[in-house]
Amino acid sequence: MKLSTLTLFAVALALAAPLSQAHGYEAGSLYIGHPWARPTVVGQKTGGGYLKLDNRGTQEDRLLGASAEGVAGSVEMHSMTMEGDVMRMRKLRHVALPPGAAVAFEPGGYHLMLMGLKAPLLVGSKFPLKLKFQRAGEVTVQVNVEPPKPAPAASASAHHH
Repeated sequence: MKLSTLTLFAVALALAAPLSQAHGYEAGSLYIGHPWARPTVVGQKTGGGYLKLDNRGTQEDRLLGASAEGVAGSVEMHSMTMEGDVMRMRKLRHVALPPGAAVAFEPGGYHLMLMGLKAPLLVGSKFPLKLKFQRAGEVTVQVNVEPPKPAPAASASAHHH
């Protein structure tokens, strides 16, 4: 009986694993990893989109733009950097994807700004996002709307009275 329970658990775990793993897409020599967006509230007109772009090829590519038809009026690429004590956000015309390197779009760095949202982005929902690359062409990915990730435990332990 103990062996069959263990076997059943292993099978259930194996079946659940693909559901819990990040989703990804390929476009030419590019791998697009886990596109996601933060949820928004009623009346919020902008949202943030994130993903990882891994150029597995031997030539540079560029992300030239993105669109989310029916979800946002436009999608802009932005970078965020700290300059002294000020966080600066800049709109980008393109993002270079060097060969053999990964570029992360994540909170506090490169990100996609979803401008003119048509409706709130709700946790658990998905929407299509079309990415346009210089070499790899266009590819449509599904963006999962997910809650923000919790802060690392180390920052909580740094709090002293």
